[in-house]
This record gives sequence, C-alpha cells and structure tokens, in this order.
Amino acid sequence: KISGAVGTYSNLDPEVERLALEELGLKVEPVSTQIVPRDRHAQVMYALASTACALERFATEIRHLQRTEVLELMEPFEEGQRGSSAMPHKKNPIHAERLCGLARIIRANLMVALENIPLWHERDISHSSTERIILPDSTIALDYMLNLFLEMLQGLVVNQERMLKNMELSHGLYASSKVLVKLMEKGVPRDRAYQMVQRCAMRSWEEGMAFERALIEDNEVKAYLSQEEIRDSIEPRAFLKHIDHIYKRSLDL
Repeated sequence: KISGAVGTYSNLDPEVERLALEELGLKVEPVSTQIVPRDRHAQVMYALASTACALERFATEIRHLQRTEVLELMEPFEEGQRGSSAMPHKKNPIHAERLCGLARIIRANLMVALENIPLWHERDISHSSTERIILPDSTIALDYMLNLFLEMLQGLVVNQERMLKNMELSHGLYASSKVLVKLMEKGVPRDRAYQMVQRCAMRSWEEGMAFERALIEDNEVKAYLSQEEIRDSIEPRAFLKHIDHIYKRSLDL
C-alpha cells in the first residue's frame, strides 16, 4: 500500500499509488489503514496449512499401511539405514512421521495468523513479532515437506501380494453393496434385498466362509441371481471400471 501513514492519502494522491503498483504488477488494497489488513496474511497462511495437511493425509495413510499387520506400502529403505538403534529389525516410516509432525507446526502457525487479524485501533505492533516467525518458518517448512514427499513417493514400495491377501481376509464382503444393487435390479424391494445380503454376510463372518459361497447356497438369493451373476458382482475388477476416468479428472485439475 502507498496510502500514507494511516491510509487516508493525506500527503499523496491515490493516483500515485495506482500508477506505482501497476508498474510493479500489484493491485491496490481497497481498504488500508496504517497497514494492509491481516486477513490477507491469514489467507496465505491458510493456503500453506491446507497444503501441509494434504501432505499429512497421504503420509498418515502410508504410516498405517506400513504397519506389520498391514504392510501394503513401505517407505524407501536404503542399504545400511537403521530403523531403530535398539531394534535392528525395524523399518520405521520416518519420512511420513516427519511430514505429520511438520504439518502440526504449520497448522498451529495458522492459528497465530488468525489471531493477528483483530488488531487494536486498526494497527498495533503485536502481529509483527509473530509474522517474523510464522511466515518464513511455514514457507521453508512446506518447501522441505514437498521435496521430502516427492522423495518418499519416488521410492515407495508397493506390496501387491499383501494387498490381495488383505482383501481376501474379508471373504469377499467388500462386494455386499453390489450384490444388494443387483438384487434390486431384479425387482427385489430394497429392505428385503438388504436382509438377504446381510444374512449371507453374517454367515460368511461367523463361519469364515467365502461370501460368494454363502450367496450361492442361500435359497432366497439364488431364486433371483445365477451363480454367474453372483461371481460377476464379486469380481474385484468390476470396482475399478471407472478408475481411468477418476485419474484423468484429477490430473486435469
């Protein structure tokens, strides 16, 4: 802003501000006082915090999927690297954990930026000391997070066999909603179809049998669906038929 000490243009014509800022490729702040209102800075901090949280969301998922009992994804682990000084077998998700920790810092800095908005009499100096910390720290931290995230993704280990094994633990119950819809398409009322599928699902859970078998052996279900229709409903690839569209839409953003 170039609007004088308290934003009233007492010693300067507004046209001077417009021309000067136009030369710099900047826009005039419509309502300024001694300073530019701090909601602008809060918006910048929100963008930083929101981006950090997006990275944290990915990192949290990777941390969960690297657990021993899941083990579908693993961070890159170089030869000679140590996961724990006391437990040689460990491969900790240190990159993902670091991303989650740094996201907390940037998210906390956003709260400081929001508290800087209601300044006394349109301008006290309480915001200045905080901005000297939260703005450089947050931008530097996010830059580091982005680079660390890319490094982690480039070396990410995907365990497809474990993914399939974990999926099989459900005995095919992931397909219950598709079977429900299939029965409704055959004219079965929704509540009745729900009861039919739930009955088969509970049998699958309790007896540890394949959901497909429970459906095929159910007299009421097989009155509406053939074995082939049941198998088609449970086929995992059927859940991915629109995946290319989703990827394309996200890449076009």
